[in-house]
Amino acid sequence: MTAVKILMVLTSHDQLGNTGRKTGFWLEELAAPYYTFKDAGAEIVLASPRGGQPPLDPKSSEPDSQTDFTRRFTADQAATAQLAATVRLDSVAQQDFDAVFYPGGHGPLWDLAEDQSSITLIETTLAASKPVALVCHAPGALRHVKAPDGKPLVAGRKVTGFSNAEEAAVGLTEVVPFLVEDMLKENGARYAKAGDWQPYVLGDGLLITGQNPASSGPAAEALLALVQHKAS
Repeated sequence: MTAVKILMVLTSHDQLGNTGRKTGFWLEELAAPYYTFKDAGAEIVLASPRGGQPPLDPKSSEPDSQTDFTRRFTADQAATAQLAATVRLDSVAQQDFDAVFYPGGHGPLWDLAEDQSSITLIETTLAASKPVALVCHAPGALRHVKAPDGKPLVAGRKVTGFSNAEEAAVGLTEVVPFLVEDMLKENGARYAKAGDWQPYVLGDGLLITGQNPASSGPAAEALLALVQHKAS
């Protein structure tokens, strides 16, 4: 059987609004899914809007944010080399992959939410009956994604994402361009959440969403289960 091919889409945005602080992708949200997929025998391609090395949110590599997965990734020369050479998002096509996964971090709120290549990728992947998963802030990338009928993709769907309470807890409510929870609700989603920082994943058809960093591994497992179910 040919290996499952999964595209992981990372942010290229590194500025946290006008605070002068850095942002980017959240390490756990890359590392946990990366090894969930790799250990299952999947082939992984990493992409970002600008290609090359995507920016890491410096807070996500602090000691309190480390997990077994992040330590494994940081020590994995092949993984870090692959991360340093992401392909440009506008060069990928859904037909080359079995599924797409979006790690979060605050960066996607600025670039992936507005990126036409990302919007098209999500729309065409779902239209081809392939699953898409997004965790934490990455559901922000659904902001302008449309269903085939032209309505917001998330309208009427069960979805989750970084909650207003979690954004308040990290002190960035006034910094981010929009709040993920509010945007999803405004687009008609049936938004739900668990307690702050608790793993929480929702599936609605081929769309999988996770609430926060702790949800990234479980969301990856849910994505793999959908891919394997389709293949069987």
